[in-house]
Amino acid sequence: MINVTEVKTNKQKREFLNFPLKLYKNVPYFCPPLYGDEKKIFRDDYVYNDQCDTVYYNAYEDGVMVGRISGILQKAHNKKTGERRVRFTRFDSVDDQRVADALFKAVEDWARSKGMDTVFGPMGFSDLEREGLLIEGFDQMSTFEEQYNYDYYQRLIENCGYEKEADWNESRIYLPDVWDEKLEKYSGLIMKRYNLHVGDAKNVNDFLEKYADPFFDLLDRSYENIYGTVPFTDGMKKMMIANFKLIIDLRHVAVLLDENGRLVCLGLCFPSISEAIRPSDGHLTPAALLRLLKALKKPRVLDLGLVGVDPEYMNRGVGTLTSLYVMRMLRDDGIEYCETNLNLEDNYAIQNMWGRFRRVIHKRRRAFIKKLEV
Repeated sequence: MINVTEVKTNKQKREFLNFPLKLYKNVPYFCPPLYGDEKKIFRDDYVYNDQCDTVYYNAYEDGVMVGRISGILQKAHNKKTGERRVRFTRFDSVDDQRVADALFKAVEDWARSKGMDTVFGPMGFSDLEREGLLIEGFDQMSTFEEQYNYDYYQRLIENCGYEKEADWNESRIYLPDVWDEKLEKYSGLIMKRYNLHVGDAKNVNDFLEKYADPFFDLLDRSYENIYGTVPFTDGMKKMMIANFKLIIDLRHVAVLLDENGRLVCLGLCFPSISEAIRPSDGHLTPAALLRLLKALKKPRVLDLGLVGVDPEYMNRGVGTLTSLYVMRMLRDDGIEYCETNLNLEDNYAIQNMWGRFRRVIHKRRRAFIKKLEV
């Protein structure tokens, strides 16, 4: 018999956090989150508590943990869309339909108790968290920003009555075989036509002081209609700035300003740290810190982090400029390739942008949805 228990005690919290580490212990493609960051979801002052209600469940059989799941009522998202949704996230399970049935029933019952009529996911507190279920690319290393899962998860979720709502793909992008001089020329014409210039910064602190606030405003405007996004709060901004200080390298940043110094486009790439933190299960041990510092100093792979484009410039060729700056990062720093992370399959602006590179689509993720009977 499967017993589902709401996570309350410190022991249950540890079991919730440690379960995926045990489930994927011998899987070379799994990249855990930083354990210290993941522990924060249980803190009273967690950054998302001001806009979310949450619940966490562990599943046991004969006293042995066999699965987990979390439900999130993201009130800011529901207010923005006018919907009554609960997100499911952090679903992990052994290959047993009984476990999945029991876990999803618990989240769905909780959603009903909150007056909600829909459950969807996997989606975190915001799109800054890991999202989407891996449905293709199980033999590919997961980036630090995204979650790995076994191939049987899709079957378990669909058997619980969930259907596709959105798909993302992930790509490796390489330098084109031949450098496109026309791209350089066209980019120069765009810069001149719209009186754009490249923003500068003396160091990371100077960069954040100059561009952090306008960047968050730009992201809110450019991501407003993107699936699953929520507006940035002061707490989210503070959290991101703290993270940026650790991993930003100004070589991997692109900033475009208009003639009045207003931010038009900003893109961030981060060194891939998956291989650095995987061996320690996300714990920052001395050995992990050494691997992390090495990965940050001389990266072989870049992960595309965040790109914000002013909606006024979306159809003015700024995508071409973004492509050029990513190409320069790859070329000038000897980077092997860049991981795009998640791109919605129907976001044609971003999909077309990668057409200028040698591109390999190597992963696909899906968000599922289920309407509840209330």
